[in-house]
Amino acid sequence: MLRWGIVGTGDISDRVVSDLIAVEPASVAGVWGRTAERAQAFAADHGVRFATEDRAELFARADVDVIYIATPAATHADIAIEALAAGKHVLIEKPIAESAVDAARIFAAARAAGCFAMEAMWMRFNPLHVELIDRIGSGLLGEVSSVRAGFGTPFRARGRVLTPAQAGSALRDRGIYAVTLSHWFLGEPSRILASGTFEADVDVSGHATLEGRSGFAQLSWSGTEFLDLSASVAGERGWVTIAPMFWAGTRASVHAGSVESIFGSPQAVEHPRAGNGYRPMLIAVADAIESGLLEHPWHTHADTLAVSRAMDQILFEM
Repeated sequence: MLRWGIVGTGDISDRVVSDLIAVEPASVAGVWGRTAERAQAFAADHGVRFATEDRAELFARADVDVIYIATPAATHADIAIEALAAGKHVLIEKPIAESAVDAARIFAAARAAGCFAMEAMWMRFNPLHVELIDRIGSGLLGEVSSVRAGFGTPFRARGRVLTPAQAGSALRDRGIYAVTLSHWFLGEPSRILASGTFEADVDVSGHATLEGRSGFAQLSWSGTEFLDLSASVAGERGWVTIAPMFWAGTRASVHAGSVESIFGSPQAVEHPRAGNGYRPMLIAVADAIESGLLEHPWHTHADTLAVSRAMDQILFEM
């Protein structure tokens, strides 16, 4: 049984742990919180045996194999490297770090420790996206020429969105899904054009064009207004539209294969969500660790670094 330690007691940890306890074989052995009270409350809510405000105490436990990190992005690199130095595998909430340089530091530490490390890009393991990646990669649309994606909602419930010290960033928090989608089908961009809006030195909205190996992506993100939350991938033989919310999608329409499918009745693809949507990723991570892998082939260190570099460049261009 893979035994997990949780770092962070916020809403994301709550949803992930709810899915984790439904995955077999797995258990949650301990949790760290910023205060003893927060850690103990989280442990009581989820039936976790051990709670602490001392990370070193959690990382030293023999009954913890892997650490899930869901703290503000600015803290990810240091916490992950601390866990890896203690011999623990790590799964790190997106964005994995606040820069490609820090992401590279994490992966270097993982290689040195001989431990698994991955950004928790759960979208890559969503059954809908897995099917679309496979079918598009097999030639469903021919050569992909364009990607479009947006993630914008005017909800800033978490103060960190406007806290530079905590790496608040609408691009890294929301736009990362659009940049990742572009990377899947167009690879690392060769040219980036971007513009955006900042408040208190933090990007709160933006849009970018990424030119890739065979085409371009038009991406947008915002924490101040609604954007179209769907996405599409197009090529010489048709296009696929992923229904809102595209990063957590359960439905897509395939406009390809025949004149009728393209213009009249597109093929519907649907994969109902299990739990909160994290279960496929958690199962994949467990399988990779049990197989002795240091990265998952579906979301490699190179993939994460490429997306991180693209976001660094987008922010520079903005």
